[in-house]
Amino acid sequence: MKKKIAASLIFSVAISAAALFFAFRNVPLPDLVNYIGSIDWAWTGFSLVFLGGSFLIRVFRWQTIIQSAGPLSFWKAFHPLMIGFAVNCILPGRVGELARPIIVAQKEKIPFATTLGTVAVERLFDVLFLCLCLAALFFTVEMDPALDIPFGPYHLNRDVLEILGMGMIKLVALIFLGMALIIIKRTRAMISGAIQGLLTPIFFLFPGAKKKAPAGLKPGIVDNLAQGFAMVKSVKKIGVCVMHTAMIWLCSALSLYVMSKGSPGIHLSFLEMSAVLVIICFFIALPSVPGFWGIWEAGGVFGLSLFGVPPIEAAGFILVNHAVQIFPVILVGLVSALITGVNILRTFYTKKEMGHGSA
Repeated sequence: MKKKIAASLIFSVAISAAALFFAFRNVPLPDLVNYIGSIDWAWTGFSLVFLGGSFLIRVFRWQTIIQSAGPLSFWKAFHPLMIGFAVNCILPGRVGELARPIIVAQKEKIPFATTLGTVAVERLFDVLFLCLCLAALFFTVEMDPALDIPFGPYHLNRDVLEILGMGMIKLVALIFLGMALIIIKRTRAMISGAIQGLLTPIFFLFPGAKKKAPAGLKPGIVDNLAQGFAMVKSVKKIGVCVMHTAMIWLCSALSLYVMSKGSPGIHLSFLEMSAVLVIICFFIALPSVPGFWGIWEAGGVFGLSLFGVPPIEAAGFILVNHAVQIFPVILVGLVSALITGVNILRTFYTKKEMGHGSA
């Protein structure tokens, strides 16, 4: 297991390093420092208002999604959510996606698989909305069709965005199919039976494997997971979550756009800045070091290049924007961990607590 984690980390570091090279290869360090010093930090501070708004709406959306499993008050939803985002910024492997299920299982006694299902639903709404935004981007925003940026053996251009968009749409379709199979009682029973059918002979031949198996593999996990998906049966809740999702990404786009108003050389419209945000989000889906360093910058520089922003301005703006987006989230997440008494490292690396969280 440790070897797999190490290999994954090495691969992620390599991706991030290559992305950083791509983003800053044509940017002299003194010019980058001078540009950062020229940014109007009042606009940067104002952009944090919209960033904070996007996270508040994420809390409201998650409350709607998890309501069928057990209603959470605002603060009981806020703290696990912010800890999860902070963990993604400071620990490898994007284990922050597991933070909420583990913390909620420990604090609120909601099954790990159920909360994990609600997180999956959240991501589904986000990915689907971003796919729609990417499709709209090709029809509403003018991009240089001749732009082609070499990135190692690859080339970043409009065609690449279309391929990424189609790939994400297919992924969303597969997730929808999986949810439908689990929500339907008959297919859910078949899946549970298949899992137990596979595990029974393994546990019979290797009795020790049963003790070492993750607690989440015990009977009932599929039912718990289905409970996390339950909100998709409600048209009203789907409508509320769609509205929340649109507001989340509107706030995120406004945060990026407002910051650009105080950044020299960045003269893009709101729609163009929204397109840059969508491109960044597709890039950060790639493996990377904690905090998405490297791929965030590569995606941002690539997106800004599509609209003619010079390399120095693009690199300086995106680097500062990344820091402004990441460090407040880490700070708030750590404060939430202190308030709730959550020990982040112990939560993820203590087997006993992991087993309890998966119950």
